[in-house]
Amino acid sequence: MPHDAAAACRLFVPGPLENGILLAPGRDQSHYLLNVLRLDDGAALLVFDGVGGEWRATLERTGKREARLRMVGMARPQPAARAVTLAFAPLKHARLDYMVQKATEMGATRLVPVLTARTQVARVNEERMRANVIEACEQCGVLQVPLVIPPCTLVDWLRQRPPTEALIFADEDAPAGDPMQVLTGLKAAPTLALLIGPEGGFSPDERATILAQPLVRRISLGPRILRADTAAVAALALVQAATDT
Repeated sequence: MPHDAAAACRLFVPGPLENGILLAPGRDQSHYLLNVLRLDDGAALLVFDGVGGEWRATLERTGKREARLRMVGMARPQPAARAVTLAFAPLKHARLDYMVQKATEMGATRLVPVLTARTQVARVNEERMRANVIEACEQCGVLQVPLVIPPCTLVDWLRQRPPTEALIFADEDAPAGDPMQVLTGLKAAPTLALLIGPEGGFSPDERATILAQPLVRRISLGPRILRADTAAVAALALVQAATDT
């Protein structure tokens, strides 16, 4: 984590951010800054909007419950981010929270719940997902804020994928071997998508549809049966290792 991110409170705010402008944080954010952290007038913060980099800011108290943030200079420019989609069958609340937080930390840029034949959770709280994304970004120095995409069926998601996108399929039936060899050459792919199935696995028809996709790569995550949230973290770690320069 960058030194600035570790030394100061980080806050996500809607942009655009520019030097010298004043922003009014939301009510919950003001409560957090003034009553939880008990920041004094003039306190230093780091502010980001997911688009325009990270900015140094100072707190200006305007009342017991209100404050403003003044941008006083850029701390880090917005880096170029590889497009990495995590598509997954929805999970129950606590496990979904964990997966969303860890996927954000590990560089996913889009989170897509896909409904499958064996999906056990049919409804997704998108606002809760976004809140977990923001919290993970604030705590871990992340500047790229992943997009939370509304749920769709697996077939619809596969149908709308870009034809040049590499699809990494975490397949429990894939041959055992070194997954890094399967992921060789991914640095050249313009976009990546990682697909994690439900606890009961994909149906035979779904597997056939997935394997018929262009640029699909099957990877094994080892001999152990992993829960879906654990599989997502493990697979993202492999993708990160294969694509980081």
